[in-house]
Amino acid sequence: MLAEDVGQLLRVKGLTLATAESCTGGKVGDWITEVAGSSDYYIGGVVSYSNDAKMKLLGVKKETLDAKGAVSEEVAIQMAEGVRKKLGADIGIGITGIAGPTGATPSKPIGLVFIAVSSAKGIVCAENRFQGSRHDVKNRSGEKALDMLKAFISAKHS
Repeated sequence: MLAEDVGQLLRVKGLTLATAESCTGGKVGDWITEVAGSSDYYIGGVVSYSNDAKMKLLGVKKETLDAKGAVSEEVAIQMAEGVRKKLGADIGIGITGIAGPTGATPSKPIGLVFIAVSSAKGIVCAENRFQGSRHDVKNRSGEKALDMLKAFISAKHS
């Protein structure tokens, strides 16, 4: 299980994690906490579905939301940075996207998801285009976030 692999890596490196999820609705936090002993490295998470929650709970800037929209690289990065700093974690994850079947625009289709991983050692963000149902998009987003986290720890915290 990917969450177990990530958990073991966090534990070995002595790192803590916090998550900020929008379109995944807490799925990544759920998967992480399915692993026994995850309290050793998982501080907590914020499900910030509305723009207001993103601003109030994570410090996402209104100017960014107005200029780029909630589904953007900039917002994913601010979510990851915000949750990391507010919860005092070593690493933060930010996920924002359109799971469908509604909410799409010509420039932002269903399945567009931005995932960011942040630590004091750097930030990575990926634009993804997932296919399938709402359930599929949410699951693929969560899996990609854990994959990115694993690669980020290996690259930035070796």
